Amino acid sequence: MHFPINIPFGQSVIPFHFICETLAYAIGYRYYAYLKKKNQDLISDSNRIIIFIGAASGAFFGSHIIGILENPQLLNKMNFVYFMGNTTIIGGLLGGLIGVELTKKRIGVTVSSGDLMVYPLILAMIIGRTGCFLAGLEDGTYGIQTSLPWGIDFGDGISRHPTNLYEILFWITLWVSLHLIEKKKQFSNGARFKLFMVSYLIFRLFIEFIKPAYVFSFGLSVLQLTAITGLVYYYKVFFYPSKTFKAYA
Repeated sequence: MHFPINIPFGQSVIPFHFICETLAYAIGYRYYAYLKKKNQDLISDSNRIIIFIGAASGAFFGSHIIGILENPQLLNKMNFVYFMGNTTIIGGLLGGLIGVELTKKRIGVTVSSGDLMVYPLILAMIIGRTGCFLAGLEDGTYGIQTSLPWGIDFGDGISRHPTNLYEILFWITLWVSLHLIEKKKQFSNGARFKLFMVSYLIFRLFIEFIKPAYVFSFGLSVLQLTAITGLVYYYKVFFYPSKTFKAYA
């Protein structure tokens, strides 16, 4: 397999990464719409739209801000193109969370708005990370050099950890785990989304150790510090699990 994987189109090519990213948004939204019809939504349609706008705005700024901070030594290159060309999922999720919480406070919504989004987000992440894998070195989501038998040469002659595939495996495992838990127990309002976020933040905290990134003198990267910040926000999940997950047999 030669990376990046693109589709020939006349004299040019269509990046498979772009196709996967587009499908992630489209299929993820259709799955959300399906679940919304199937399950009772405690939030009105009008408030949902407002919350979506808040989430999208927060995700946009969070993704780009953390994206440009990921490489502090390159901040002197800051311009509009550089700002728009640097994004990260973890920044998007936490930025979206801030946008949602501020919006909900503004319009007076107190129930969780994220539970219904968990499975569509997982599906979108799986599709999106497939595109990241097919993009090879261009996407920047690959890992460091490894001698493990499943290491992959993304085009530079170095066998690397396929960290984008590791993430796909993580998302599939989380999806199956949540589904199995919910077959036996019922999460309290908001608990599914909290588990989704905490699980991913922990995953990113550790997976970043095998990814090439700028690391501060104390051994952590910007993305790891971002993950830790998110985990501190969700401290109640760890210290008061009985209050966070009020499950009923």
